[in-house]
Amino acid sequence: MLAARLHGPEDLRVEELPHPGPPGPGEVLLRVKAVGICGSDLHTYRHAAIGDIRLEGPTILGHEFAGVVEQVGPGGEKGTGTSGTRSQSPFPLDGNFQALEPGTRVAVDPAQPCGRCELCERGHPNLCLNLRFCGLWPDQGAMCEWIHVPASSCFPVPPEIDDAAAVMLEPLGVAIHTVDLAKVRVGQSVALLGAGSIGLCILQLLRLAGADPIFVTDKLPWRVGLAEQLGATEAWRCDAVDPVAAVRQATEGRGVDVAIEAAWCDASVDQAADVLVHGGRLVVVGIPEDDRLTLRHSVARRKGLTITMVRRMKHAYPRAIRLAESGAVSLGLLVSHRFPLRRAAEAFAQSAEYREGVVKALVEL
Repeated sequence: MLAARLHGPEDLRVEELPHPGPPGPGEVLLRVKAVGICGSDLHTYRHAAIGDIRLEGPTILGHEFAGVVEQVGPGGEKGTGTSGTRSQSPFPLDGNFQALEPGTRVAVDPAQPCGRCELCERGHPNLCLNLRFCGLWPDQGAMCEWIHVPASSCFPVPPEIDDAAAVMLEPLGVAIHTVDLAKVRVGQSVALLGAGSIGLCILQLLRLAGADPIFVTDKLPWRVGLAEQLGATEAWRCDAVDPVAAVRQATEGRGVDVAIEAAWCDASVDQAADVLVHGGRLVVVGIPEDDRLTLRHSVARRKGLTITMVRRMKHAYPRAIRLAESGAVSLGLLVSHRFPLRRAAEAFAQSAEYREGVVKALVEL
């Protein structure tokens, strides 16, 4: 099969690899249809590392993906019948605890928690102490023709959601978790720093949650334009306008109730703190290039800010699917570029350089 593997910084090669073979118990063999390139993928692409995790060998990237189930492994327990005994399903169970059959179109949660550690048992699978994650060393990702994934990571998608939108369910899930953590109330003001694909998903959810006004900043003019199109009260280029001054002026000096950093996690974190009202909430989504978060202590302390860090999501796919199916959020609008698998290196290069118009690049198979 063809696969896009990263061998070192910006050294992405499309290569022939062996077919993965039949799936094991509780697994499915997935025919990958589309994979998104995430900002976290770009960290790995540029440095062969993200945070303190470094690649120790060639790695298939990609964790935002959708596909079709081609083969299923042995099933498992289906549930408790009226007699109180456990029954067996001939198919493994999907993320909704339903039998997953061949031919099903699915979106895949790339995170695979163990379900047994302290954090999993406390209801925080996104903080699992034994987490496996597609495309993060040592686990291989989805930018290939076939992949084994746990059936429990698969969520069937209806025909109203095409492959591109199915890929976008992953960033939408992160956005759902972000807005949950932000605890936004109807009529509260929000500053959103960063209008990439996750930021633009957050923006749409903030509108659904009743936030008003919503101010958005980004470095890239086409992303600012999309933010305006998707309902931002005001949106500015942060390299052309001082975002702190702009928000203060728009709020008559008060500041906002909630600030969400979903950008490069550089000066934007300090800016987020600066635009908050005393007692406000700062939610950090972005990942810094140098694995360092810089925040002026005096500002955060004197304002008594609540600071929350976002780590992925918690079983958000069912909610994401309902929102996408109903049309409450627009996902296809965020897909700006499409490439075949053989041009994966070009897709990563364009995304890493933030070339004109890039919001979300897809690799399609």
